[in-house]
Amino acid sequence: MKSTENTNNLITALYCRLSQEDELQGESNSITNQKLILQKYAEEHRFPNIQFYVDDGYSGANLNRPDFKRMMADVECGKVGIVIVKDQSRLGRDYLQTGMLMEITFPQFDVRFIAINDGVDSENGVSDFSGIKNYFNDFYARDTSRKIRAVLKSKGERGDRVSTATPYGYMRNPENKKELLPDPETAPIVKRIFEMCANGMGVTKICDTLTREKVLAPSVYMFQRTGSKIGHPDLTRPYHWAQTTVRSILENREYAGDTVNFKTYSKSNKLKKRLKNAPENILIFENTHEAIVSRKLFDLVQKHFDGRKRPDVQGEVDKYAGYLFCGDCGKRLYLHRGKTVKPENNAFQCGGFQRRTTECTVHYIRESVLDTIVLHNLQTVTAFAREQPEEFYAMATRNGEAEADKFYKAAEREKIQIEKRIKELDNIIRCLYEDRVCGRLSPERYDVMASGYEQEQAELKQELQSITKRIDEMGMREMCIREFIAKAKEYLEMPKLTPELLRVFIRRIEVYEKLEKYSRNCGNPIVIHYAFQLPEQNGMPAIEKVMQPATMSA
Repeated sequence: MKSTENTNNLITALYCRLSQEDELQGESNSITNQKLILQKYAEEHRFPNIQFYVDDGYSGANLNRPDFKRMMADVECGKVGIVIVKDQSRLGRDYLQTGMLMEITFPQFDVRFIAINDGVDSENGVSDFSGIKNYFNDFYARDTSRKIRAVLKSKGERGDRVSTATPYGYMRNPENKKELLPDPETAPIVKRIFEMCANGMGVTKICDTLTREKVLAPSVYMFQRTGSKIGHPDLTRPYHWAQTTVRSILENREYAGDTVNFKTYSKSNKLKKRLKNAPENILIFENTHEAIVSRKLFDLVQKHFDGRKRPDVQGEVDKYAGYLFCGDCGKRLYLHRGKTVKPENNAFQCGGFQRRTTECTVHYIRESVLDTIVLHNLQTVTAFAREQPEEFYAMATRNGEAEADKFYKAAEREKIQIEKRIKELDNIIRCLYEDRVCGRLSPERYDVMASGYEQEQAELKQELQSITKRIDEMGMREMCIREFIAKAKEYLEMPKLTPELLRVFIRRIEVYEKLEKYSRNCGNPIVIHYAFQLPEQNGMPAIEKVMQPATMSA
C-alpha cells in the first residue's frame, strides 16, 4: 500500500484517444471534449499532479499507441497513482487486453482506474458489467473492421486504389486525390533506376550510384516534404539507398501505369502484421494512371530478375539473364565469372546440369564466343530488315501484303457468316422451346431437334474462336514485324552487344550441346528467337532461306 505522502506526488494520468472511426460520431468523442471532461473531473475530485496522455488517430483494437505506451511505462515505474478515461473504450476495444489492464495490471501497481461515463472506479471494486462493456467495445471494433474491409474490397474489385500510400515517384492530383500523377522531382529518378537495371547494373551498384550522387532516399524525401515518418527515415544518412528499397521499386507494377490491389492482407483486425497474398487473390487493373516507365522497359527488368535475382561478385547482372536457355532441357544457362577470372574466360553452363535437377550436360560456352555469334547474326538480320523491308516482311509473315489482305477479308467474311448463323440458331432453339411449352411439339421431338441445333451452335462457336485467334495472331505478327523493321532503321551501328540491343531485338536464345562432346573444334548449335516472332514460333523459319542459318555454331 502506498503512503499518503507518496500518493500526493504520483501522476494522475488523464488518457485520451481518438480513432478515425470515432471521428464519425462527431464532437462528443473529440480530443478537446475528452480533455475538458477529464480535467473537470480531476479538478472537482482534487486529484494531484495532472498529466495528459493523448493518442490522436489511433485505433483501440491494439495497444501499440505512442502515448499509451508512455503512460504504461510510467505505471510500471511506479510514477502513476490514478488513470482516468472518459469511458472504457478509450483505454481500448480489445476486451481481453482491456480486462487484463483493469483486473491485473493496474491493481498490481496500485493504480486506481476510473472510467467516468461508465461509472467505473476501481476503488469501489470492478463491476461484472465492466467486463460486459469491454466485450461490447470489442464487438464494435470487430464490426467496424468488417465494414471497412467490405468497403475496401468493393473499391478494390472495381479498380480503385485501396492503398493510402503514394508510391515514390508519384504525387496526388490536387484536383482529384484518387488520381496519381508523376512527381516532377522523383519520377525521373525512378525511370533512371529502371534504365540502369535494364542496362545490366545490379541492385547494389544502383544503390551505390544514387548514394554517391547524393540523391535523397525515398523515406527521407517524404519526411522532408510531408513530415511523415513512413518507412523509418534515417536522417543521419539521408542519401543512403537500401537494396530492399531499389528492389521494391523495380518490382512495383504501379510504375508501368497499373493499379495492384490486395497485395497483402491481415488475418485479424487485432493483428497489424501484413502478409503477402496469394497471386490468385491479387487484382491487377492495367493503364489506370500515367506510367513512369514503358511496359517494355518494366517487362525487361522483370525478365532480368527472373533470370538472375542477385548480381554477381562484381555487382553486375548478367545481360543474358532471362534470354539464355538450354536447348535440350529448357533450363536457364548461368554465367560463371569471378574477380580472379579473366573476362575472356567467363562462360555459361546449363543450370539443370549444375544443380543435377535434369539429366543434362554442361553446355559450356564462353561469353565472348556467344557475344560474337549473337552480334553477327543480329547485324545480318537487322541489315536485311533495314535494306529490304518489303522482302523481309513477306518472308517473316510467310506471305506478302496481298496474301495477308486476302486472308483478312476471307476470315472476316467467314466470321460474319458464323456469327449470323449462331444468332439464327438462338432464335430456332427459342421457337422450339415455345412450341414445347405450348404443346405443339412433343418432349421427345424437342430433345432430338434441340440437341442437334445446340451441337451445331457449339461447333460454330469453337470455329469462331479459332478464326478470331488467327486474326489476332496475324495482327500481332504484323505489328511486331513493322516495329522490328522500324527499330532496325534506328540502330545503324552495332559495334558491341548490349542489354539494350537484346531488349529491342531478341526474345530468346537457345544453346544446344556440341554435336561432338568435349570437341574444341565443334561449337554449340545456337537458335535465336527474334522479337518479331510470336512466342510459339520456333527459331527463324521465316528468314532462314535468306541467310544461313538461324542456327549457328560456336
